[in-house]
Amino acid sequence: MTDYIRWGILGAANFALRHMGQALHAAPHGALEALATGSPEKAAAFHARFPGLRIHDSYEALLADPEIDAIYIPLPNTLHVDWALKALDAGKHVLVEKPLAMSAGAFDAVIAKRDETGLMAAEAYMIVHHPQWQHAKALYEAGRIGKLISVRAVFSYDNSDDAGNIRLNPDLGGGGIPDIGVYTYGCTRFVTGEEPEEITYVDIDWENGVDVYAEICARFPSFRYHAINSMRMFPAQEMQFHGSEGLIKLTAPFNARVFGEARVELHKDGFETEITRFTADNHYEIQVEAFNTAALHGGDYACPLEFSKGTQAMIDAVFAAAKREKADG
Repeated sequence: MTDYIRWGILGAANFALRHMGQALHAAPHGALEALATGSPEKAAAFHARFPGLRIHDSYEALLADPEIDAIYIPLPNTLHVDWALKALDAGKHVLVEKPLAMSAGAFDAVIAKRDETGLMAAEAYMIVHHPQWQHAKALYEAGRIGKLISVRAVFSYDNSDDAGNIRLNPDLGGGGIPDIGVYTYGCTRFVTGEEPEEITYVDIDWENGVDVYAEICARFPSFRYHAINSMRMFPAQEMQFHGSEGLIKLTAPFNARVFGEARVELHKDGFETEITRFTADNHYEIQVEAFNTAALHGGDYACPLEFSKGTQAMIDAVFAAAKREKADG
């Protein structure tokens, strides 16, 4: 093992080409060195951006590469668990795109394999590594908004003109909630440290077996929660934590620098607003740096598998509530 992490990407996903490949290459203590794909065209696109990248024509060949320490998996959602287990069995650390699994129970096999091998394994839930979320959590924990009463979440985009989009394929784990509900649900758990007690309201529109609009309400131990996620609405994203003495607002909570400037606003009495801006931080690179450090030296990691399992449990509860409502209706 070197003193840095040598990364390989399992599958030539466009997201890996546009975002994560550069993060794997640029983050301290690591470098992107290999890719597995059977597509010469996709391989060429990666090679143009990352000269010197070794190309394997099968996933198995990448896992067998002795000069690779860690595998990033951006495959379709339904393939995540199987390939994460194979990567760990091959002696590789593994970072898996979210959602890592399609049910909370499916996390258990990966958690067990992580513990058995002693390797690093995590879901690529990048937002909790971003300093805007660390700042929002610190404001909340310091009591700056008093008693938290309500959390409101919005994350939407429109892919209705992209029939081939993987998010619209139910056989590959598509749907708005698995894609972006994971953010609106998980960040609430991250900031507050609380888990939902009950899903009190759910309204979901389905197309071709995937959710394209989901509005939910939930009761947490100390506050109420309302979220809208949609793949059929004008792009929007915002998080609000509304307390008895103030309000925390994040204006680009999930796609910082892409959607807009990451800004945390603390609204207080007298219309006073404290604004903290995070203009240059790249949460993908910060996430990879944190992963590299944990894989090399151990220590705490902001998004362990147990945290990600909790978010999936909330997603499971939302779908279960929708199923009960449909049966009752």
